[in-house]
Amino acid sequence: MRKFPINMHLNVDSFLPASDAEKEYMVQMRPSTTFFRDGVKRLLKNKIATISFIMIIIITLACILIPLFWPYKYDKQLGISLGKPVDPTYANLRPFEYGETEQAKIAAGETVFPHIFGTDSAGRDYFIRVVYGTRISLLVGFFASLIVLVIGMTVGSIAGYCGGKVDIVIMRIVDIIYSLPDMLMVILLSAALNNSGLDKLIQGTVLEKIGLNILSLFIVFGLLYWVSMSRLIRGQILSLREQEYVLAARACGAKPGRIIKKHLMPNCIGVVIISTALQIPSAIFTESYLSFLGLGVNAPMPSLGSLASDALNGIHSYSYRLIIPAVVISLIVLSLNLFGDGLRDAFDPKLNK
Repeated sequence: MRKFPINMHLNVDSFLPASDAEKEYMVQMRPSTTFFRDGVKRLLKNKIATISFIMIIIITLACILIPLFWPYKYDKQLGISLGKPVDPTYANLRPFEYGETEQAKIAAGETVFPHIFGTDSAGRDYFIRVVYGTRISLLVGFFASLIVLVIGMTVGSIAGYCGGKVDIVIMRIVDIIYSLPDMLMVILLSAALNNSGLDKLIQGTVLEKIGLNILSLFIVFGLLYWVSMSRLIRGQILSLREQEYVLAARACGAKPGRIIKKHLMPNCIGVVIISTALQIPSAIFTESYLSFLGLGVNAPMPSLGSLASDALNGIHSYSYRLIIPAVVISLIVLSLNLFGDGLRDAFDPKLNK
């Protein structure tokens, strides 16, 4: 039978209900998710950022857990016994070397824990001092970044949202703070605190061990280093406050604090994350070179900068004492920078269109 090219008859089979298999094939529903989950998935796909994050976790856990079972203390001088003369053979031991007393114990069949990195000029185990130095550097970095984050977000969001005279006044204060030399401020504040009698008030506390120099460093971070964060947040708020959802929130009667907290700050999360992640290595660098100059933690508490400074005295004979803290600082800063880049790529909506 000849078929005409134009057929007015309908194909009834085309109107049959679809089967379950056809529905699953045609309708591919994406499971519900959140902005944070999407960011984590993108972050885990970045192998370099994931490895850097694992490295940071390993270093942090090592600083916390190793001192719990390590047989040596960071401030204990080996070879010193009550009523006996000091054993000079414990000073400047090379890695996996032992003092004369330890060699005698080994000869008698006793087990002696090795000195993995040797000992310093005072006869203290160098490995545990590196661990404590890393702990101090990380503590300063994270705590200082937290101070910068809180102050910078608060000041920047207020300046950006209010605008007008409030913005002008805050930005002029920021310009003044930018002109202050941070290094000079740390030195002057350290000298002022050391002569203020504050050391008597902190006796018996954690601040007594780390010293007034680190306390002055925290104060300087709270006074000076938040300006960069506040400028970034202000720029983001200025571009977001004219959006339609902000106007809708105002029309509904939302207060400025709620608009900033619920609508504006979540959209600045990319800038906040990357700025905070990059502020941590900056703070670690600052603490390291201040400790290197003798403005860091009080002895015998070590930091990576003070360990590197002490190693200069025997750099020709014991160069590894300078290399070890330098490598640890480089590893921490590199891991934090790479992880910060990965966070920016994962959580910045503008980079994931």
